[in-house]
Amino acid sequence: MLAEFLATKPLYYKEIDYTRMPRAWESVKEHFSLPTIIHVIGTNGKGSTGRFLAHYLLKCDLKIGHYTSPHVLRFNERIWLNGFDVEDKMLEQNHQKLLSLLSSEFQESLSYFEYTTLLAMLCFEGSDYIVLEAGLGGEYDATSVFGSDLTLVTPISIDHEAFLGDTIEKIAKTKLNAVRKFAILGKQEYKEVYKVSKVLSRKKGVEIFRYDYFFSYDEIAESKETIRSLFMADFFAENLLLAMAGAKFFGFEIDFNKFDNFKLFGRCQKISDNVTIDVGHNIAAAKALMSHFKNSKIVLVYNSYSDKDYEEILKILKPVIKRVEILPILNERVEQKEILERTLETLKIEFDNFHKINQNEQYLIFGSFSVVEEFLNHHGDKTR
Repeated sequence: MLAEFLATKPLYYKEIDYTRMPRAWESVKEHFSLPTIIHVIGTNGKGSTGRFLAHYLLKCDLKIGHYTSPHVLRFNERIWLNGFDVEDKMLEQNHQKLLSLLSSEFQESLSYFEYTTLLAMLCFEGSDYIVLEAGLGGEYDATSVFGSDLTLVTPISIDHEAFLGDTIEKIAKTKLNAVRKFAILGKQEYKEVYKVSKVLSRKKGVEIFRYDYFFSYDEIAESKETIRSLFMADFFAENLLLAMAGAKFFGFEIDFNKFDNFKLFGRCQKISDNVTIDVGHNIAAAKALMSHFKNSKIVLVYNSYSDKDYEEILKILKPVIKRVEILPILNERVEQKEILERTLETLKIEFDNFHKINQNEQYLIFGSFSVVEEFLNHHGDKTR
């Protein structure tokens, strides 16, 4: 069974063997038939950008696969096929097929993400397009072994410094080295990303566009109206435009009416009148939420992994925080509660343990996928 198999694989590694996935792919690639691949890399907004594009192409009567990570409640969320999370039966069938293709060496050594990336590609056979979201990085990410016809680059910022580098230039170089043929840059906060992209374009002979190359002023304004009608959160507009630039690149006309009733799980999503969930976990996500809640006072239900710059995240959100309520999560990466509390004391932010939702206050559930998962599993039914 797939669940039991994946349970034997750790989700995170302190060191990564970057040769393993290319070697595994080389050993099985003759058994795969891949369609047009659109690779989505960057730091923030990969999930929403990819889903915008996958949804749009589906509405153009195409067969579409969208691979994203991590999941919130069920593994099936990672493999979205023609508008729905993949069914258990298809997962199990392709799990057995993949085991039959892989040597015992790779069955044992492939990481959780590497194995499930290959599994997703089997599930997507017969699709017209695959929208493939990178995991940790770019150049050495498991999703980079397949080659791509187009790369979409969401905003690049500081994150996962131990693996990607400790400067924007290093991180941008690592991510952008995943570009194979063509790329479209979303709006970037750091000008260094544009500089790195120009050097890369000359060095590798790839063509890199900026997203606004594809749009008129009226189309940009229309995208913002579409986003406000769907989310009441302006920061998704840039992600939508990057996705639609990808569609235009392949010759599709843009009709924002195709987003009527569009749903995006877990990003600035109101699950009740006074509770918003967001699976973001880094500085860029905090800045976007700060802008969204700038005229509000919220109770922040929070926790953080120790490798995140949670002090800076809390500093950014402090002007809108009424108090922080710490939600315990079971994860080996989570920061020690005492250390998080000392940080809150230093920042002079009132805090307590989370117990329950008060219907008279506004809540933001934020900090990581794990925080949102824990809240929805154990407290979500009490928000309504």
